[in-house]
Amino acid sequence: MKNKENNNACVHCGADCGKEPVMWNDLHFCCNGCLTVYQLLNENKLYNYYKLEETPGIKVETTEFGNKYAFLDNEEVKQKLISFTEGSISKVRFFIPVIHCASCIWLLEHLQKLHSGVKHSFVNFTKKEVDITFDESQITLRQLVELLSSIHYIPDLSQSLSDKKDDKSYKKLLYKIGLAGFVFVNVMTYSLPAYFNGEPLSDKLQTLFNILSYILVIPVTFYSGNDYYISAFKNLVKKNISIDLPIALGIIVLFGVTTYEVISGLGPGYSDSLSGLIFFLLVGKWFQSKTYEALSFERNYKSYFPIAVTKINKQVEESILLERIDVDDVLLIRNKELIPADCELLEGDARIDYSFVTGESTPVTKKAGDFIYAGGRQMGGIIRIKVKKEVNQSHLTKLWNQDATYHKPSDTLKTLSDRISKYFTLIVIAIGIAGFTFWMLKGETHTAVFVFTAVLIVACPCALALSIPFTFGNTMRIFGRKGLYIKNTDVIEKLSHINTIVFDKTGTLTQPNQNVVGYSGETLSEAESEAVFSLTKQSTHPLSEALNQFFNNLTYRAPEHFVEVAGRGIFGKVNNMEVQIGSEEYVTGQTKPSAKKSSTVFVSINGKQKGHYTISNQYRNGLSEVLKTLKSQFGLYLVSGDNDAEAGNLSTYFNSQHLLFNQKPGDKADFIKNLQSKGNTVLMTGDGLNDAGALMQSDVALTIADKAYHFSPASDAVLEAGQFHRLAAFIRFTHTSLRIVKMAFIISFCYNIVGISFAISGNLSPVVAAILMPISSVSVVAFATFVTRLAGQMRLK
Repeated sequence: MKNKENNNACVHCGADCGKEPVMWNDLHFCCNGCLTVYQLLNENKLYNYYKLEETPGIKVETTEFGNKYAFLDNEEVKQKLISFTEGSISKVRFFIPVIHCASCIWLLEHLQKLHSGVKHSFVNFTKKEVDITFDESQITLRQLVELLSSIHYIPDLSQSLSDKKDDKSYKKLLYKIGLAGFVFVNVMTYSLPAYFNGEPLSDKLQTLFNILSYILVIPVTFYSGNDYYISAFKNLVKKNISIDLPIALGIIVLFGVTTYEVISGLGPGYSDSLSGLIFFLLVGKWFQSKTYEALSFERNYKSYFPIAVTKINKQVEESILLERIDVDDVLLIRNKELIPADCELLEGDARIDYSFVTGESTPVTKKAGDFIYAGGRQMGGIIRIKVKKEVNQSHLTKLWNQDATYHKPSDTLKTLSDRISKYFTLIVIAIGIAGFTFWMLKGETHTAVFVFTAVLIVACPCALALSIPFTFGNTMRIFGRKGLYIKNTDVIEKLSHINTIVFDKTGTLTQPNQNVVGYSGETLSEAESEAVFSLTKQSTHPLSEALNQFFNNLTYRAPEHFVEVAGRGIFGKVNNMEVQIGSEEYVTGQTKPSAKKSSTVFVSINGKQKGHYTISNQYRNGLSEVLKTLKSQFGLYLVSGDNDAEAGNLSTYFNSQHLLFNQKPGDKADFIKNLQSKGNTVLMTGDGLNDAGALMQSDVALTIADKAYHFSPASDAVLEAGQFHRLAAFIRFTHTSLRIVKMAFIISFCYNIVGISFAISGNLSPVVAAILMPISSVSVVAFATFVTRLAGQMRLK
């Protein structure tokens, strides 16, 4: 662990241990709680916890919990809290109010180190929520809550059990504003004679007003303004400088000087300025929250993933949008498609991969009548399900946003913003102290106090910090309305840095539902054709769908078994016939040079090669314009698992050395890794079926989605197939968003420079500074929001 400058400081939390420290291995601890959590972290080798901040310590309650959480053993209570359970694996979400810093996030996302029963945990910092996936055979829900409580992250179970929004903090803010407003009005009334140069008051009356004003301002200072002190103190304990520190300093200085002047009888102090300052700070906080709420770019499920799923309507299959799915609808789910809603299995062999939900990739076998949770992926043949709950796309998008299968580097712009904000506060305090010293040396105490306070209040990096999420958030909202769905705001900046684009061909550049199919070889009997049709119906691969449409007038026979091998083909048993369909190498075991100008799918039945289907590609609308535009700005590559039949057509848009065919899924990922090793920032564009490895390897992964509900969790963005012609415009707009963020940075800096200049010259009172501070933040956020929306309307028509 780290050395302490104070030899009597607690090794865990940094507090002074007093005269009787708790000792262990010659180390000092302030209490048994800190000793317990230190031992817990040490035993589990969580040394990095102490590297996050200088004193990140979290107190541990060592008292026994007894039966406090016994109610969590009740099955009815457990069902209300647990959002997912399959076998022994369960998932729960807790609201934990005390989450407040990087150390909190780090420790809560490493709970698996504290108990092997915890499989995965994810913190939503802004909502103070943690999602935990755990194994109930190793740790029960009650034990999980006791584990969290033991490290002082006590879940608010009443809110976790309730769907109602917690508005206690909002009401508390209104109470504080009410108190501050009442005092401000009364103190200003007592100060009116002095403001309007009326008849001078007698010494006794003036003294009485001064004392009354001071008494009234005490609860305002210690109740209405306490959030600023608490936040500043907690961050200082962690040796972190927050924006609340200068505000707290300003309030404390005004109150201290006022106390001295009133008690000593030297003057009225600054009761009017102090009450007005806190009142307008709180009103500004309320105004900011309401403005940000009005400018919210939060996406709802109706604008997200408008991709169709197959519904069985009176024995007829039809594609419908997810938002049109109703309870009791019967849906058809193919291989690798996601389950869009909680449902009951009606028919078929379900092998559900819940890795999207739990991180566990082992498929779970389900039988008719079993319950299946939304977010699972079918890994076998066709199944029919009956919807039991309304489709909840917000659930699916949360899973997508929280998918932790891989992590990519954080964006540099946000890092820059965080770095600027960190030093900004220290610089502002230094300027305030310099101004205070200057005016004190001139003998103007009143001006010195006002200058110090005004500088601390008027300067605020909030606008700087908020310009990124509001600009990129609104960009996500604009893209969503146009058919491009972004995983999170980090993807926007990553897209702006792309210099290389790698395309898959089948299902990405080509349209799966518009093909010309021909057949060469031994004529298939009707039973054999039905077997081929029934097998291809299980798969969502574009070539399988092309064959499925070609045979759509035949009778469907449910396969006895079905397997799909990514990038190669499918095989199964239908009507006692072993059918194998796929590439020449997969079906025949050999590859011959081909002069065919189309995709080729070979067929083998009962081990005998029957022939092959040729599928002529139909390219997407606007492909020529899109590729020509992109070619002038990016390095373009095509990697396809298909043969080179289309090389001649595609050479118009790609350099011949940039065209790679007969590539297996692993080859695609290796190719992207090779491009990255040469310094390229790569966007991979695929259909999400056989390209998962390549998508995960790329810097930005884009899935093209047609009418089948099979977007890939590995993707950073999903583009509706009908919006493919906008691809170049979408990428260009990320550069526009980046410029808007930089403009917002400049506006924020200019505001602070001008505000501090007025404040340090003595021409800005703390009350006016308190009014200007939230207005500056709101104005910069409003600028970022509305300019982004205006640019979207102009550039993405």
